[in-house]
Amino acid sequence: MDNLGLFFALLGASIAFLMSSIGSSIGVGMAGEAAAGVIAEDPKKFGKVMVMQLLPGTQGIYGLIVAFISFLKLGIIGGNVQEVTLLKGLLFLAACLPMGFVGLWSAIKQARASVAGIGAVAKDQKLVGKSMILAAMVETYAIFALLISVLAIFGLDNINF
Repeated sequence: MDNLGLFFALLGASIAFLMSSIGSSIGVGMAGEAAAGVIAEDPKKFGKVMVMQLLPGTQGIYGLIVAFISFLKLGIIGGNVQEVTLLKGLLFLAACLPMGFVGLWSAIKQARASVAGIGAVAKDQKLVGKSMILAAMVETYAIFALLISVLAIFGLDNINF
């Protein structure tokens, strides 16, 4: 078995998960700090600001999905590890990079939008829906990255190695 190919494939899956999860943990932390300030002033707003805090956490889930699909395709899950050429391993790495990089960046940017939305909700809790929409717009690009990474991973089946 070409262990170097498998190494690069697993590296790609790990990057997709790690970078997205790092972005999400930073983002959820940023929004949590803002939310804590709001509930210190008005504990009744907890439910509204908690939803806003959770929004940047989805990128980590998307990275987990990409890693999980990669593990399935490689046979890591199920105990039937496939032979992975160096080229296929590098292509797996390339397929996973969009989710890793966009996941990291978009989670942090979504957190900034969530923090601003939490500030708006602190002043007027009727703004929670509009604030959520503004923060959710950043999510679109994380979903695009998820789609590209998943399509690329499944597309590797169509290449002869």
